[in-house]
Amino acid sequence: MQTTKPAWLKIRPPSGEKFRDIKKILEDLKLNTVCTGARCPNVGECWTHGTATFMILGSVCTRNCRFCAVKKGKEGEPLDYSEPGRVAQAVEKLGLEYVVLTSVDRDDLSDGGAGHFADCIKEIKSLGENIIVEALIPDFGGDEEALRKITGAHPDVVGHNIETVEELQVHARDSRAGYALSLEVLRKVKQMPFSVYTKSSLMLGLGETEDMILKTMDDLRATGVSMLTLGQYLRPSTKQLEVKEYISPEKFAYYKKRANELGFISVMSGPFVRSSYMAETFLD
Repeated sequence: MQTTKPAWLKIRPPSGEKFRDIKKILEDLKLNTVCTGARCPNVGECWTHGTATFMILGSVCTRNCRFCAVKKGKEGEPLDYSEPGRVAQAVEKLGLEYVVLTSVDRDDLSDGGAGHFADCIKEIKSLGENIIVEALIPDFGGDEEALRKITGAHPDVVGHNIETVEELQVHARDSRAGYALSLEVLRKVKQMPFSVYTKSSLMLGLGETEDMILKTMDDLRATGVSMLTLGQYLRPSTKQLEVKEYISPEKFAYYKKRANELGFISVMSGPFVRSSYMAETFLD
């Protein structure tokens, strides 16, 4: 196990006028972002470019995945019915043309929060037909009605992260999640009557092998997933899983090449890549 971060993983802390402006807008509207909630290393770069990933349905997740720094609890916060409108306000104030929406898991809600998620998508879409919305969703337990609510709100991209290879799922994810369930969710979304791109993400550095990664890519393509991100797992704090390996930029480039050969139409692969990193470039 490597204990010292290599040179390519050093990053400057966020700063700049644009970063401060966006931070103030989000604070004024009392909105959560995955950028801060999950301690994303790209927060400075993305916010400086005027993009952000909104995290809806509160800041408390009902799952206990062992790689994640988001707050956890048996129950989430009460639904805030003004949130869809406030997210739309932020999108308008920030002048966004590509919006990523994600959420904590809400197993304590009857529909897993799918209806609220859909309301947020609809509010953003009401701002203009040219705004592209990517919905990065939980698994909703594979419930088709919940997934239908999401696709019925007409997002342009639906993402669901498989997170890691099959062999490490039990080690890394909550017991209610799983490899087969994530593939099922992605397959069901692709089969819904509303046409959307589907997307998934893999963390590397948890102890997976190259063969495991390539098999996961194959399995994702078999469900119709056409957009993929691969990034280095970085331990948020000592409470989360340890890093087993730091993957080199050259190896990330190799995986990008292999993913393109498998037919993914868009691939982001690199040490700092996260599921919503440079999302606005995926459909260029």
